[in-house]
Amino acid sequence: MCSKLKAGREAGRRESMVIVAEGATDREGNRITADDVRQVIADKLGEAARVTILGHVQRGGRPSAYDRWMSTLLGCAAAREVVSMEPGSEPAIIAERHNRIRHLPMMEQIAATRAVKDLVAAHDYLGAIQARGASFGNMLELFETMSTPPVDPVPGTGSQASPTTRPKRVAIIHAGGLAPGMNTAARAAVRLGIDHDFTMLGVYGGFPGLLDGDVHELTWADVEGWVGDGGAQLGTRREVPTIEQLYALGRAIELHEIDALLVIGGYNAYLSAYRLVTERDRYPAFQIPIVCVPASIDNNLPGSELSIGTDTALNNAVVALDSIKLSAAASHRCFVAEVMGRKCGYLSLMSGLATGAEKVYLNEEGITLKGLAADSERMVESFRSGRSLYLVIRNERASVNYTTDVLAHIFAEEGKDLYDVREAILGHQQQGGSPTAFDRIMATKLVAYSLDLLAGALKRGEPTASYVGLVGGKVSDHPLDRMNDDLDRDHRRPRYQWWLGLRPAVSLVSQNSGTLALEDVPDFGEAVDDAAGDQR
Repeated sequence: MCSKLKAGREAGRRESMVIVAEGATDREGNRITADDVRQVIADKLGEAARVTILGHVQRGGRPSAYDRWMSTLLGCAAAREVVSMEPGSEPAIIAERHNRIRHLPMMEQIAATRAVKDLVAAHDYLGAIQARGASFGNMLELFETMSTPPVDPVPGTGSQASPTTRPKRVAIIHAGGLAPGMNTAARAAVRLGIDHDFTMLGVYGGFPGLLDGDVHELTWADVEGWVGDGGAQLGTRREVPTIEQLYALGRAIELHEIDALLVIGGYNAYLSAYRLVTERDRYPAFQIPIVCVPASIDNNLPGSELSIGTDTALNNAVVALDSIKLSAAASHRCFVAEVMGRKCGYLSLMSGLATGAEKVYLNEEGITLKGLAADSERMVESFRSGRSLYLVIRNERASVNYTTDVLAHIFAEEGKDLYDVREAILGHQQQGGSPTAFDRIMATKLVAYSLDLLAGALKRGEPTASYVGLVGGKVSDHPLDRMNDDLDRDHRRPRYQWWLGLRPAVSLVSQNSGTLALEDVPDFGEAVDDAAGDQR
């Protein structure tokens, strides 16, 4: 530990943090406290460390959007399980497993949990790590790599490569709209790339920046502090390279001796990379390994159930909607809130689940006059029955004609003096803020997988091109030249969207439905599997 702290100082790190788990022990089973660590740092390094105990601060605060919508689904599944169980049925645990609701045998899961404790007690720490799951072990390795400065880096290369051979040069480029977590992904790419003996290059300003030659080497110390920064230090642009720009783009790749491209961004980032791949026959400079990493608040990218930045945007939306609801606490009011996402309704549906919205309008379903009439009647009846707040969430592209303003006027006309109607357009505040812990961890995992792909392709000398993503809780990759198989190009979203299977949950928990039959409560595990289609 002290050696790593000292190396970090020498590499330019200004502050260091050591996190001690409350149950931490040494290899002999003796407890390690934060004060023990502080004293060791003082004795070995002569530095004055400060101890902060988080304690019950970790238990309090606002529940995250994930904690809200997932607990809603778990509650529905648990209720369904209780009603359907018969005397003598095996006890079960309702849990989330690989982004799906699953029913697990209770005794089997308890035994597996106790096994970890037994392995630790027996000092079988490797076995305990393996018992925690493959993801736990992988994250431990990633943390060790990213927190340890490179040893004796070759001057001017930013890598640990031998000075007799030119290290492979991998360029990081952002494209598409801004997504919180882009900086986290770039930081992970630089540090993990250096561990692969790559020289890491940062392209500032997206593909236009590459055309302008705004390319600079990034070292381990250059990305210090990027992990929690919002925005994008490298900058991002939405422009997709035109046919006329491809020759200049190829020349820029050759000029900067770029051996591989790591493209981190949204829909237009994927279109840009796809254009390079489809034009390889005409431009040999594009015959390099390319990997696309999903980063978009819209969550509309192929081959991944979640994108970097989506969780942050969802939490931003939920915070705003909570405040909107509180503003109506002393009155009878309907709020029509517009949420971003373009023609993908993920943010709208999940924010509806997380905030207890009464109605969510999606582009995937559309809006009809008949449906609006039924919704208006239901709203009026709800207020007559004593409701004081009615929250309606509309995806920004749910309908061309039935805009947020039109919906508000329709509901106001039908409600007369029974309630007020207000509009709220959340806007770009959903793109701002620091990335959530979920987005930071996912960015690191996706980038680590992507660099392994690039390292393998460079070692084999193959110009592979792919896009990576999280599907069913596992990171996987798909060939970029087959991207259109997974895309609905007209609506700029995937053909199969797992979260569409969760639509019944909104009305299930928000409407005054009276008595529900068992068949009225769907199995959300099966519903999500069905909606995921060929992605399973």
